[in-house]
Amino acid sequence: MNPALGLAALALVLAATVAVGVYGLRLSRGTSDFYVASREVSPLWNASAIGGEYLSAASFLGVAGLVMAYGVDMLAYPVGYTAGYLVLLLLVAAPLRRSGAYTLPDFAEERLGSVAVRRVASVLVAVIAWLYLLPQLQGAGLTLQTVTGAPRWAGAVVVAVAVTGVAAAGGMRSVTLVQGFHFWLKLTAIAVPAVFLVLAWRSAGSPALTGPDVPRFAHSTVVTLDGQVRFDVTAPVTVTVRGTLDGTAYGRGPDVGPGNSPGGASGSGPHDPDSASTGAGTAVRLGRGQHVAGDGTRLGFPAGAAVPHRDGLKPATGAAWADPLSGAGGRSHPLYAVYSILLATFLGTMGLPHVLVRFYTNPDGRAARRTTVLVLVLLSVFYLLPTLYGALGRVFAPQLLLTGRTDTAVLVLPQLTEAGAGGRLLAALATAGAFAAFVSTASGLTVSVAGVLSQDLMHGSARGFRWATLLAAGPPLVMAAVTAGLPVADAIGLAFAVAASSFCPLLVLGIWWRGLTDTGALLGLVTGGGLAACAVVLTSVRGPGGGWSAALLEQPAAWTVPVAFAVMVGGSLLTRHRLSEDAVDRVMLRMHLPEEVGAAEPLPQPR
Repeated sequence: MNPALGLAALALVLAATVAVGVYGLRLSRGTSDFYVASREVSPLWNASAIGGEYLSAASFLGVAGLVMAYGVDMLAYPVGYTAGYLVLLLLVAAPLRRSGAYTLPDFAEERLGSVAVRRVASVLVAVIAWLYLLPQLQGAGLTLQTVTGAPRWAGAVVVAVAVTGVAAAGGMRSVTLVQGFHFWLKLTAIAVPAVFLVLAWRSAGSPALTGPDVPRFAHSTVVTLDGQVRFDVTAPVTVTVRGTLDGTAYGRGPDVGPGNSPGGASGSGPHDPDSASTGAGTAVRLGRGQHVAGDGTRLGFPAGAAVPHRDGLKPATGAAWADPLSGAGGRSHPLYAVYSILLATFLGTMGLPHVLVRFYTNPDGRAARRTTVLVLVLLSVFYLLPTLYGALGRVFAPQLLLTGRTDTAVLVLPQLTEAGAGGRLLAALATAGAFAAFVSTASGLTVSVAGVLSQDLMHGSARGFRWATLLAAGPPLVMAAVTAGLPVADAIGLAFAVAASSFCPLLVLGIWWRGLTDTGALLGLVTGGGLAACAVVLTSVRGPGGGWSAALLEQPAAWTVPVAFAVMVGGSLLTRHRLSEDAVDRVMLRMHLPEEVGAAEPLPQPR
């Protein structure tokens, strides 16, 4: 993509974000505006705002990347992301809104009357939000690098500064307007290029999405590598090389110009924007096995050659890619992995702090239910599209399996399939949608953490909220600048696992079981959240592995969620003497009686 066009798209997104945020500032006058937008958001706009913050880097980029690399098993992510709202609708949405709480720690303290549970809940809100925010900032860095070649930390800084400014300026009122706008921008940005992508596939003769072996280059293709890449060759092939390969320098170093971004590719097909600049290289025969190419090296592959896979991306044959539970991608226990992903996303949705805070902005429980139904519709439409990009990415951009940058499929496919200015404009539109995904999700996460920090540390004032936004965005920005991270959908899936193992049992039991005690809740939060968080840390440190130990750590929800429920129930049964019958009855009635019946009792105010 032309860097100037990409930067223009990013500038327009940021300018529109700031403009909408400033408009929200004009409407934010009191503390209630900062925390819950005065509970005046309509179901349709609230559903759009939820879609705006929920459709994150994992949805816009990560799902397509995982489907492209690992196949149909990865559809568990979009299915779980969407179906999680059905569970939220049935079990949590209306009672939680009627509780009158402003944040999850508010709910914990109101339901259980325990400051200790509130403090643990506050820590978990920050941990989950930071786990979720980190891949947003990393995705922003990857997008800016793909578009302009800028260092990865630059995109993270741009998004962090933008969301901190919007959240600090107008709080929930501004963020609601920004996120609603971003949802419709994201839907447009991914849907319009998808139409041209399908047309290009049809005009190419509708090539098969699967085959008997690994993907192959449809045309002679030159791949420019960003950084040192270790890759596996599955079939001997003769390539042309400019740069360093297996410790040997070939020819002079390549010049990467504006039209040929690092990590991109060019070929001899009719839609290749860079074919004139590929240059000559030295012919080298690559045998089966592992090879190492240096930063900036350009590898030219002939048409029909099998696509090498970056080390860590296990070769996925066409048959395995399309076969459920085949173990494509090196997952040694695919059945367990799929069910664990589904459990984490089903139950983790209700434990995401930036999602739950949205239901506090509805006027009443009925509006909360309507909001959830609309969210299900909007998400179902959106998630059809990343799956399409992932499938057609194997046809039009198989070189991403070599570079390992499958998360960029949504960004690079429009220009690879559409020639000239049209392709560049479509790529710019996709880039704008990607940045909208990062900004809107990061905004919601920042507001949720800032709300908790300001109430617990700064007495719940509007000024305290503004200072808390800096504390909320700081740690993940530092982490994004110094770590490479996992694939974005995998990283966010781990945040879902922590949420499912901590807040899901607290909400379900707290809303529907009057026997929950403060001690039982505290033990369950610490045990479930702690085990899931430890699994996340170990997975991040050791990287992908094999066998049952790796499967249990990489997808921990299947065992941490039952453990959390069991500890919470068992601890409560052993401490039944700590129940305050009158206090429990009062809170349970408030959550389960219709608003017109319970309206006489005033709702609690923010701390």
